[in-house]
Amino acid sequence: MTGEKKKPWGGRFTGELSGIGEKISASIDCDARLYRQDIRGSMAHAKMLRRIGILSEKELKDILAGLSGIEKEIEAGTFTFSRSLEDIHMNIEAALTERVGDAGRKLHTARSRNDQVALDTRLYIRDESAGIRGLIKSMIGVLISQAEKNADVVMPGYTHLQVAQPVLFAHHMLAYAWGLLRDAGRLDAAVRSCGELPLGSGALAGLNYPVDRDFVRGELGLDGIARNSMDAVSDRDFVLDFCYFAAVCGVRLSRLCEELVLWSSAEFGFVRLSDSVTTGSSIMPQKRNPDIAELVRGKSGRLAGNLSALITILKGLPMAYNRDLQEDKERLFDSMDTIRLALAGMIETLSTMTVNAARMKESVYRNFSTATDIADYLVRKGVPFRKSHEIVGNIVRSCEESGTDFFTMKAADFRNFFPDFDDDITDVVDPAQSIERKISPGGTSKKEVMAQIEDLKKRIR
Repeated sequence: MTGEKKKPWGGRFTGELSGIGEKISASIDCDARLYRQDIRGSMAHAKMLRRIGILSEKELKDILAGLSGIEKEIEAGTFTFSRSLEDIHMNIEAALTERVGDAGRKLHTARSRNDQVALDTRLYIRDESAGIRGLIKSMIGVLISQAEKNADVVMPGYTHLQVAQPVLFAHHMLAYAWGLLRDAGRLDAAVRSCGELPLGSGALAGLNYPVDRDFVRGELGLDGIARNSMDAVSDRDFVLDFCYFAAVCGVRLSRLCEELVLWSSAEFGFVRLSDSVTTGSSIMPQKRNPDIAELVRGKSGRLAGNLSALITILKGLPMAYNRDLQEDKERLFDSMDTIRLALAGMIETLSTMTVNAARMKESVYRNFSTATDIADYLVRKGVPFRKSHEIVGNIVRSCEESGTDFFTMKAADFRNFFPDFDDDITDVVDPAQSIERKISPGGTSKKEVMAQIEDLKKRIR
């Protein structure tokens, strides 16, 4: 297909756009991926034009057949795109006109590229989001699987990257699962924001034809009709919504990656990442680098940058359509590709990861992780919390100075710091028992963790 090189606005101009003008204006290298949505929207629009008498039955059949043929050629890789035609809309229209003649020239009746691209982008987000939601669901499933396989593994929980209290490894994994569930909700909200039909708004003011917008809405499976034509062609909130989802989800993956990088280091040794997600060094034979985790952590910066770039593009635009909006698709498509790749990488990383339970347990018993339990023990004996806090602090300081820990202390040793310690204090400092005392809903006890797992399973069915 050579395509018509004549511009759709050619009647107004006698000169030609410069080479650099063509290069800046063209978006076909980016927006060609919208071809399915553009063809689907054009088919619905053509059917509507037949309903209002703009097209004959034969013209409609020719248009539908022509568009189907173009779609097959694009999917087969035999369709030639022309940069001089700028975008996916004009490339398809030119090819259609070359095949079906004047019927193709009639297709753009009662629409503008302004409302056309607003429709295509909405449809694209709706179409592609289903696969991304599936990846989120799969990652939650992998986190649940790791939690179930390591249901009894105790590890130190951290605040400020300092050992805080014992938690179940499963509890830590499920914390990310709940966050991902919220990310899925943000994705769903972005999809809902794509539900209004902008087609039928024209360039900005509406149309001089009795278009049946509700018919087109039904053909495309959308939820409603945009009520203001100027808003319809200039709105990119739905792109912002998707990029916001991707940025937040990317931040979540990045935080998990940071922990995996730390945990897989020799200093921690909590987990081992498989060969499928690690690489070696070109110079140091012993190295085992967590490259996939590091790369996903890095890609979160792109996701945040795309959101920031899009907000910056939109912030100074007057109503209605401005050519700046052409820049939205590069940001959107990169965010879509990046979050999809990042999720797939994390699924592989987590599903092949092995846990070093012994090393985690060793760390729990090395760092005064049940100090708060001792304080709570004294509170139950009537000691004010601030006083009990001070007593336990004295115990920890003494242990540090003597190079010991309170896990090996006898009850009599505790009574040197406060007389109300009974013999059961040695059970209180045990990390495993500490976990089972976390009886509040949402806590780290095994009962609560298993309840979380069942709840999450129901939510991702």
